[in-house]
Amino acid sequence: MTYTIREMKNSEFGRLDDFLYEAIFIPKGMEKPDKDIIKRPELQLYVKDFGSQFGDFCLVAEIDQQLVGAVWSRIMDDYGHINDDTPSLSISLFEDYRGQGIGTALMKEMLTLLKTSGFKAASLSVQKANYAVKLYRKLGFGIYSEKDEELIMVVEL
Repeated sequence: MTYTIREMKNSEFGRLDDFLYEAIFIPKGMEKPDKDIIKRPELQLYVKDFGSQFGDFCLVAEIDQQLVGAVWSRIMDDYGHINDDTPSLSISLFEDYRGQGIGTALMKEMLTLLKTSGFKAASLSVQKANYAVKLYRKLGFGIYSEKDEELIMVVEL
């Protein structure tokens, strides 16, 4: 499968709602929540007025002129927040495109972009049961802190 990774265009920022919804981890046997869940203030932190803040970067994976995945960063007081100098990352792929290396490629590109932009680290929050934990470990993320079902992970850039 041939894909291209590029910066998300300002005109595409509205698509972050779709990727935010896809980023919600659904454990096996659980039903997906209603899409209105992304309207909650704690989730809107990730996408509201995207592109207007220092640290707002978004890369997308595109196949046949269709966006199939995104990784974005933002400095915000979210689940993965560690300090005001470290951007938090979010990543998602539409289901049909998972497990094919696209997420790994997106993350590698984003980490490079953040490093060349002068950031020293990046963080994220992930459910312990999420298979993506293995991906993050392969990319050099370590556990920063741990809660009941959640890890905050950090990578030095």
